[in-house]
Amino acid sequence: MRKFTLFIVVLMAALLAAGQSWAAEVGTAQYYLDQGKEHFKGGNLDQAITDYNKALELNPNLASAYNNLGSIFVQKDQFDQAMVAYNKAIELDPKQAQFYNNRGGAYRELNHYDEAIADFNRALELNPNYANAYYNRAVAFYQKKAFDRAWDDVKKAQSLGGNINPEFLEGLRKASGREK
Repeated sequence: MRKFTLFIVVLMAALLAAGQSWAAEVGTAQYYLDQGKEHFKGGNLDQAITDYNKALELNPNLASAYNNLGSIFVQKDQFDQAMVAYNKAIELDPKQAQFYNNRGGAYRELNHYDEAIADFNRALELNPNYANAYYNRAVAFYQKKAFDRAWDDVKKAQSLGGNINPEFLEGLRKASGREK
């Protein structure tokens, strides 16, 4: 038994030293999803795309991989591809508030504020305590010059512990003529 325990400890150390995750077996869809996340965090977007696509080859129903691809495409200003990816994620898992929030952000970047607000509304229907969706909707309302609605969402996001960009807050104060 002691030899087996020692073997497990040595194996764990070797895998950790090699950068392997315990979350998924090498070569599985989850493994490539995890690798894609690490590459995305590290700023290696092209490798992250490769990893997510490999995950999708192995499991074409992996909604989170499509969502993550959408986020990469937004960063690369490839909004058509982002929308395709977000739409597929939502088709596969329509109960994920984050997917609607992310697609709403892409719509907002495209100046499609009504579509963005609709997606933020859907995200909030699914998760009424989603501070980031309130903040994102506040930004969309600001861009539509609906300042009172933007303020309402800022207050709600803050009450939920959400972070509000100070520059946005200052811009909203100036544009609305309000202090709070």
